[in-house]
Amino acid sequence: MFDLGGTELLVIGVVALIVVGPKDLPVLFRNVGRYVGKAKGMAREFSYAMNKAADDTGMGDISKTLKTATNPIGSAMDGVKDAARDVTSSLTDVDANSETGKLAAQKAERIEKAKETAKKMQASSARAAAERKAREAQDALEKADAYEAALKADTPKSDT
Repeated sequence: MFDLGGTELLVIGVVALIVVGPKDLPVLFRNVGRYVGKAKGMAREFSYAMNKAADDTGMGDISKTLKTATNPIGSAMDGVKDAARDVTSSLTDVDANSETGKLAAQKAERIEKAKETAKKMQASSARAAAERKAREAQDALEKADAYEAALKADTPKSDT
């Protein structure tokens, strides 16, 4: 509709600043924003009403037919996409008694076993890390106790 770039908006802003003044400029921009919002809302509502009226009268089917007539390659590609979607959905519905179904079940079992193994490995590494931290904490406590004992042994006793 309107093609306004950054420089055009800058010129409009400077002219508005000169004409309206710095005090009333925020009020002007606020009012302009409200009117633009109302105009967009009315346009959206009008577009929605027109689309609904077209759907109610069956114009959507006619427009789809016209698109198919004017763009046969696009309609052929839509047919190919639909066929591919149907094939994909039929591939996921595999008979469990067939060889493919048996292989899929075996693969699912291997995946579950691998997940369980990964969980066990994570648990054992977490346990080992916790044990290492506990040993380090125990060693630190022992060193602190030894240091305190050495300090007590070095301090002279006072006569009272």
